[in-house]
Amino acid sequence: MANSKVSLKLLIDRSGHKVLFAEAGKEFVDFLFYLLALPVGTVIRLLNKKCMVGCLGNLYDSVENLSQIYIQPNKDKDSLLKPESTWLTQVPLLLTNESQIPISSEKKYYICGCRTYISNDTTTTCPNCRQYINYEVNYFAPPAVNTSSSDEGGFVKGVVTYMVMDDLEVKPMSTISCITLMNKFNVSDMGALEEKVVDMTMAEGFGAAKGITAVQGCVN
Repeated sequence: MANSKVSLKLLIDRSGHKVLFAEAGKEFVDFLFYLLALPVGTVIRLLNKKCMVGCLGNLYDSVENLSQIYIQPNKDKDSLLKPESTWLTQVPLLLTNESQIPISSEKKYYICGCRTYISNDTTTTCPNCRQYINYEVNYFAPPAVNTSSSDEGGFVKGVVTYMVMDDLEVKPMSTISCITLMNKFNVSDMGALEEKVVDMTMAEGFGAAKGITAVQGCVN
């Protein structure tokens, strides 16, 4: 699934040598919106530390290079560097190798020896009996809620086409919004406009997340 792709249709102004906007479907818009739900550590790792704006890349390196002797015995660096995310199963472009991004899909709970307290962390000490809360108990999930057969999953509806601007402004596409955009960019020669379809992988999608101008190379 790491090779999952989505398509974008670019509207290119040949005379101005720029991409005016990208016409995107549900899959790509879901990808962009669900980036907001990803842990920062996951975004840094996927986006590449050198590409990070500001000092977040340095912060990631600091944790990565910190010796284990300075870290609390019940803590693990991977909890910050490789945090779990449950959103990955819902967005095609975010589906990737499980060794790269752990997906939390199973709930586990534990009780202490005196059966007074419950926790999801086996390193927690019971305040009553002073023992580790590390006896696993079976989790009984509530019945699944019946969903409509029309439920597409993801975040946005798939019956709409969306416009994605180079500043990542996303809006439903309409004739009026297209005309407004043409006026904004002072497009006078409609014959100079060209449509081009590009397929994007996850890595390319993260590049586009820094601005649709990341695919300006497709113009030339």
